[in-house]
Amino acid sequence: MNTSSPLKVTEVVLRDAHQSLLATRMRTEDMLPIGEKLDQVGFFSLEMWGGATFDSCLRFLNEDPWERARKLKKVIPNTPFQMLLRGQNCVGYRHYADDIVERFVKKSVDVGINIFRIFDALNDLRNIETAIKTVNKCGETVEGCISYTVSPFHSIELYTKMARQLVDMGSDIVCIKDMAGLLTPEATGTLIRGIKNSVDTPVHLHTHATTGLVGMNLQAAIDAGVDMVDTAISSLSMGAGHYATECIVAAQKGLARDTGLDLNLLEEISNYFREVRKNYAEFESDFKGVDINILKSQIPGGMISNMENQLKEQNAIDKLQDVLLEVPRVRKDMGYPPLVTPTSQIVGSQATLNILTGERYKLITKETRECVLGKYGKLPASLDPDLLAKVEKDGEAIDCRPADLLEPEWDQVVKDCKGKCTSEEDMLSYALFPKVALEFFKNREQGFPSTAKPATLTPKPVTTSTTPVAGSDTYTVNVNGQAFSVQVSAGGAPQQVLATPAAPAVTAAPVASGTSITSPLPGSVFSLKVTVGDQVNEGDVVIIMESMKMETEVHATASGTINSIQVQEGQKVNTGDNLLVIG
Repeated sequence: MNTSSPLKVTEVVLRDAHQSLLATRMRTEDMLPIGEKLDQVGFFSLEMWGGATFDSCLRFLNEDPWERARKLKKVIPNTPFQMLLRGQNCVGYRHYADDIVERFVKKSVDVGINIFRIFDALNDLRNIETAIKTVNKCGETVEGCISYTVSPFHSIELYTKMARQLVDMGSDIVCIKDMAGLLTPEATGTLIRGIKNSVDTPVHLHTHATTGLVGMNLQAAIDAGVDMVDTAISSLSMGAGHYATECIVAAQKGLARDTGLDLNLLEEISNYFREVRKNYAEFESDFKGVDINILKSQIPGGMISNMENQLKEQNAIDKLQDVLLEVPRVRKDMGYPPLVTPTSQIVGSQATLNILTGERYKLITKETRECVLGKYGKLPASLDPDLLAKVEKDGEAIDCRPADLLEPEWDQVVKDCKGKCTSEEDMLSYALFPKVALEFFKNREQGFPSTAKPATLTPKPVTTSTTPVAGSDTYTVNVNGQAFSVQVSAGGAPQQVLATPAAPAVTAAPVASGTSITSPLPGSVFSLKVTVGDQVNEGDVVIIMESMKMETEVHATASGTINSIQVQEGQKVNTGDNLLVIG
């Protein structure tokens, strides 16, 4: 057992810490000033990319994620950069063809990523094989990952077997990814010892503070010989996040596993991020303490903060507890998948829909259907027969590696991007998030800043282009000819919020006579599948909605002709809003 060598520490403040506590909203400009100090500490690695950061840069921050990696590398040249890679999903929410995965990994190496923590949400190791092989070819480090969960179908023996398979596949390090903080001290020690006895590679532990057991768990792991642990600087730690870096450093000081890290330097870094955190108060998770009930719901930290934010956007935060109770029920129905991106979003979004619609599986997201049909990989256990029956009406289940059914995608991506972008990085962004990337390209072309600063109302002349309705706290203001949505707190005091370009106003056409199709949920119109004059049959898909990053099909409730369409792609709608009319 490795119980005498120094404990190595991976600092996660630049990725998972703010993903778990601040809905992944930290901007690059708030990372760069402290880069030199972070580089001086001597961390094993800095986790600073992957996960939800890629999507958030494009979708929310008007930032190029590739440029983030390059900028950080310039100020942090010595510490290895680590990213979280979702195997065949890369950093997206579906499986991509092997040619996309290979290009994404190679380009990630080009911008400075050294260590790839590669996982599959279902622990289907077929889904990480391409990524592992590509990282090996590039000469960088593979951290093969076990997504830890608890269910009647998961055991220490299963995880130990997986560790051996990961090493055989080419992993340089085995990582235990306890994304929801479900480990207990006894389970931690037993798991670490079991894996250390089975493989010769180093073992890395990633765990969260959500259930309050994290300090005891990390000590149990250290005693059992774990080689590396993940921590977050104290000012962005605990709650739904991670154990504080300084606590681990102080606890091991003078002992056999002394990290050798400088507490005074860590204090400087913590003070810096304490001030930075204030910029993101709007996105703070309400979950700041300990919730032992997470051992039941198994919801990861990053999922909690993002779920809260999504429910707030839909004016449904009062439903949070109901959703938390529904999550384990949906998870059981879907064969006990571990809750980690993208399965955490799939299960969480479906649970939310079940609550918001008042009926379980009245609406089933596209991603839920595909997961149930095996298109994300093999589920750990059998499915609820009623759910399976509903889903199988729309397709057949598969049992092969999902990517085996995908044709190479890159050539089509290049064609689609003609006239829109030219760099391989932009094309990869488009391949992963087509609509989001196109909007980002348009914003960038129009001169939007690469990093969005918090918006505050100042005495500078602005022209209000809309008047808020009674009780509203959202204004559209026009600054130098550019419209922005700005939130203002009660009494008129400005909030610190990210200013986002206001969506173009849509004037709804008068509702024509016929059968009106209304929005089944709050969200945005992802794709219109029909145009005025089209003939449709009852049950045809007419619109695809996007809510909580998941897609939901809207079906025609009658046969006939599309008389009018009341919305356009990208438009936000609420439950019950008119979408189109079938005559």
